[in-house]
Amino acid sequence: MPTSEKTKQPKILIPDVKLHARLAEIAQEISHDYRGKEIVAICILKGSFVFFSDLIRLIDVPMTCEFLGVSSYGNKMVSSGEVKVTLDINEPLENKHVIVFDDIVDSGLTLTYIMNSLRARNPASVKSCALLLKPECLKTEVEVDYVGFKIGKEFVVGYGIDYAGQFRGLPYVGYIEQGH
Repeated sequence: MPTSEKTKQPKILIPDVKLHARLAEIAQEISHDYRGKEIVAICILKGSFVFFSDLIRLIDVPMTCEFLGVSSYGNKMVSSGEVKVTLDINEPLENKHVIVFDDIVDSGLTLTYIMNSLRARNPASVKSCALLLKPECLKTEVEVDYVGFKIGKEFVVGYGIDYAGQFRGLPYVGYIEQGH
């Protein structure tokens, strides 16, 4: 992407008001589903941290928070499909109720890798929550238990999601037009 395009503001796909309304709904669902239980909330870094921090403050069940760093994009607009763990969680998950919070499920390969890795740690349950799901781009069958929004093939940024380190701080989910 040429430098002039990097500074160009993305177009709004999901405004902040709509984001926060949907987060409140997801928080109610999770609070209902886990009533009387404690959860281990795992934030997939780096793209999920804004979504994660906003959402966990709305969930009304006891929880601990963990962070898992993975990378499958680098500075490209398409997932490489190769998942690299950059930061692992340190706490044991055995017999605990785990929810993985991811920013976007694109190919589904990263989330599948993460879910399989976490299941090997023998939790009582493991579910997933994604802000964005791109059903048309899935390369594997992956079940996302809580979905914020289903979107098309747009390349999205903002609300924690970056492109080459930029746009994470936008208060909305935007998209960058590809090609000319």
